[in-house]
Amino acid sequence: MTLSNHVKADILLLITTFLAGAGWIMSKEALAGFAPLLFISMRFALAGLILLPINARALARLSSQQWKGCLLVGLFFGCGMVFWVLGLKIATHIGVGAFLASLGVVLVPLLGVLFGDRPGRYVYYSLPCVVAGLACLSLDSTFSIGLGELCFLGAAFFLALMFIMNSKASSKTPVGPLTTVQLLVTGAITLLVSAIFETWYLPQTGAVWGWFVASVLIGTILRFSIQTRGQSMAPISHAAIIMTLEPVWAALMAAFWLGDSMSAMQIAGCGLIFLAMLVNRWPAIRAWFGIKGAA
Repeated sequence: MTLSNHVKADILLLITTFLAGAGWIMSKEALAGFAPLLFISMRFALAGLILLPINARALARLSSQQWKGCLLVGLFFGCGMVFWVLGLKIATHIGVGAFLASLGVVLVPLLGVLFGDRPGRYVYYSLPCVVAGLACLSLDSTFSIGLGELCFLGAAFFLALMFIMNSKASSKTPVGPLTTVQLLVTGAITLLVSAIFETWYLPQTGAVWGWFVASVLIGTILRFSIQTRGQSMAPISHAAIIMTLEPVWAALMAAFWLGDSMSAMQIAGCGLIFLAMLVNRWPAIRAWFGIKGAA
C-alpha cells in the first residue's frame, strides 16, 4: 500500500516530536557543563559544519531566492533561541515561561494567514484544546508578566515565523542545504550573543561531552532533517498542531529519565493535546474508518 504525502508527513512530524522531546533531556544533561547560549551555538554550529561537506554541491546550486529563504529561516530561528535562553535566565517562573514560549504553535496558523496560508476549520477547532493542554502542562498557581516572560513571548513570535518560513522554503529547497544553512546561521547568531553576555566555560567530564554529541547528532541533525522533510509535505498549520506533541514527549521522558512526577493536571494536559491532534485530523480519521457525516 502506498502512503499519501499527508500520512508520510504525519509520520515524519510525529517522529520529529519524539526526537524533540528527547532533545530536552539531552540538552538538560549537557547544560550541566556549558554556558546556555554557548551550548546552543556550539550545538547548532557543529551540526551545520557536519552537514556542510555533505551538502556542498547542493548548496552551490541554490538560487539567490533559495538562499534568501534559507537565511531567513536561520535568522528567525537564531533570534527565537536567543530570546528563549534569555527568558530562562531572567524569568522566575519557568512553568509560565514554558507556556508562553509554546504559544508559538498557536501563532503559526494566525501569522500564516499573512503569508498566504489558509488553515482549514479543524485547525481552528483544535486551537482551544492546544492552549488548554499547554496551560495544564506548564502553569501553576502563579502567573505574572515580567521581562523574562516577555522574552519567552518574543521566542514564541520568532519561532512561529521560523516554522512558517521553514515550511515555505522546504517546498522550494532541498532538505539538506536548507537544514545546513539554518543550523549554521542559528549557531552564528547565538555565538555572537553568547560572546557579549556570557562567561564561557566548557565541560570537565566525558559524560557531559557525550550528551553534547548526542544533542548534535540526534537532537539537531536528525531531528531538523526529518522535521524539514515533514514540513515540506504538510500544510503549515497542520504541521504546527502536530508539533504540540513535543512538550508531551518531554514531560513523559522527564518522568521516566529524571524521575519527575506528573500531576493530574499535567496528565490532563497531555490528553487535551492528544485530543487536539484528533480534532485537527478528524477528516482523515473519518475517511480511514469510513465514518459518515458532515465534514
